[in-house]
Amino acid sequence: MQTTIFDPKASMRGGKRLLGLAAMLLLSAAPALAQETLRVPYFTDIGSFDPDNAFEVGALSAINNVYEGLVEYKPGTTEIVGLLAKTWEVSPDGLTYTFHLVTGAKFHDGTPFNAEAVINSFTRRRDNELVLSYFLANVKDMQAPDDATLVLTLSQPQPSLLDAFSSPWGPKVISPTALAEHAGDDVGKTWLNENAVGTGPFKLTEFKRGEEYTLTRNDDYWGAEPFFSEIQIPVIADVGQQILQLQADEIDAVPNNYPWAQLAGLPAGVEITAMPSMALVEAFVKPGSPLDNADVRKAVLTAINPALWVKDAFGEYATPAKSLYQVTMLDPKTPVVFPTDMDAAKAAITAAGPIKLVLGYSSEEAKNVGRVADLMIAQLALIGIEATVNVLPSGAAYAMKGDASAPDLYISRSSPDAAHPENQATVFYTAGAPLNFYGVELPAADALVKEAGTKTDIPERNALYEQAGQMYFDAGFFIPLADVQDVVVSAEGLTDLGLRPVFPPGNIDFATVHWAD
Repeated sequence: MQTTIFDPKASMRGGKRLLGLAAMLLLSAAPALAQETLRVPYFTDIGSFDPDNAFEVGALSAINNVYEGLVEYKPGTTEIVGLLAKTWEVSPDGLTYTFHLVTGAKFHDGTPFNAEAVINSFTRRRDNELVLSYFLANVKDMQAPDDATLVLTLSQPQPSLLDAFSSPWGPKVISPTALAEHAGDDVGKTWLNENAVGTGPFKLTEFKRGEEYTLTRNDDYWGAEPFFSEIQIPVIADVGQQILQLQADEIDAVPNNYPWAQLAGLPAGVEITAMPSMALVEAFVKPGSPLDNADVRKAVLTAINPALWVKDAFGEYATPAKSLYQVTMLDPKTPVVFPTDMDAAKAAITAAGPIKLVLGYSSEEAKNVGRVADLMIAQLALIGIEATVNVLPSGAAYAMKGDASAPDLYISRSSPDAAHPENQATVFYTAGAPLNFYGVELPAADALVKEAGTKTDIPERNALYEQAGQMYFDAGFFIPLADVQDVVVSAEGLTDLGLRPVFPPGNIDFATVHWAD
């Protein structure tokens, strides 16, 4: 039987939260408001606070500090550590997971936390066609032998299960009392859009849609006490306004979208926290484009080799991608190789005749990849390719399959919902994958992905995923470009931001962050 032991003092919810009140008393330099209240803006409004029924991105820092799951990723890593589960065992056949839960925890409404509460929440998510139901689709049975033990039985082995449970969108535990009282005729979806009752270190105490949200420290939290007593989250859609307010000491951080070009010359009183992330900039190639010609494709790869432009786009906060998987997830033994002979590339384009390409990206991603597209256009011009940009409206990328007018190269910053390579491959690359934008298919590579998904030996697993990724690249379907870091600009002295690679950039952990000594 495989056993994983969790030391609460080594976890994010344990070790770093030990700062608490004791640390707070040691920090005397910051103003009183700054000591007690953290002010972090969101760019976009919160669509729903329901942890089961919304694929929120910017608001995950709030949702994941109000609600908790069984396990989580340790800050700065893809290491899985316990949260509401202290320890767990996996049966030899990979079908049974036994979780041993923390004791003494309570929901924000005073309801005791126990195994039945987990089953109640997991059943709600799994059985009601909610947006995030797929996380529990493979769980066929749930039992609670006692209050502190949860036994899950799977339909088939799923080595990626603990990664799925550690995902920021993974299953959380909601108060069964709140669910019963506010079920209505939609299993509580309406009420949970703007209300929340979890076990986390913070409570949702103010929900002013489109304006501001407030979290208040949970003084009855089962774990170590957070540093801040209150989190104020104003909605400020313009990064310029956020920067001005940071400089005026009206907010404490610009969590993401700070202009890359300005990071090298920050004003006094602010600083950068940069951590690894799962933000992979890559290009999706349209079937039927000029890149179907192998010589043209080689020439294009020569021109857009990210080693030529990645620092111009992101400064020191990105590196050329090594594969179709984020390097934090899978560091390949044999990275993809871009050709480098520009003279040969020019000759190939001359021989192929006039070549025109359209590069595209979503308007939502302009801040992340707009500069990338501009630099690639300049590089393509060096070998005689005329390239232009088509900025697609929000959501248009999902309709590109079979569309002859779609861009030849669609540039996107992709992030999986968990750190297992399965989550990258089966979301972006395999046949029928939801974000395989052009619907390309390579059955031989897909078969390797399927085989890899059954492996528990990580080196063996990664070798198969790497091989499949190389095949997708060699086929000309996908082009990895850059691994980009998570960069937060904050007031000087704000530390232990708790950034996690799998979280979308800028999601500060309100339970670990504090002012430095």
